[in-house]
Amino acid sequence: MSAEMDALVAGVTNQLEALEAALAGLRGVRGRFTSEDRSVSAEVDGDGALTGLWLAESTTTRSPADVSRLVLWACREAAARAAAQRAEVIAGLNESLAPGNVGGDPDSAQGDH
Repeated sequence: MSAEMDALVAGVTNQLEALEAALAGLRGVRGRFTSEDRSVSAEVDGDGALTGLWLAESTTTRSPADVSRLVLWACREAAARAAAQRAEVIAGLNESLAPGNVGGDPDSAQGDH
C-alpha cells in the first residue's frame, strides 16, 4: 500500500473511533436539576425523556399548581442540561470529522481520468 493509502486508512479508522466514542457519549448523556429548596429533582436522558422525578415530603404542603410548576421547571432545566451535554458530544464529533482530519488527498479517491 502506498503512504497516501496508509494515511487515508488511518484517518478513516480515527474517524470511526471518534464516531464510536460519540455514540457512547450520547448514550451516557443525563441532565439533572434540583430546585433550590431541594423539594423537586428531575433527571432526563439524552433525548430529553424523563428518567427520574423525586419529590420531597415538603411538596405535600404546597398547592398542586405550585408543585406542578416546580416539576415542569425542574424537567425543563434538566432537559437543557442534557441538551448542553449532547451538544458538546456532537461538537467534538464534528471537530473529528472536519475536512482535513482524514489522511490523503480528497481527489485521490477519484483516480486519473
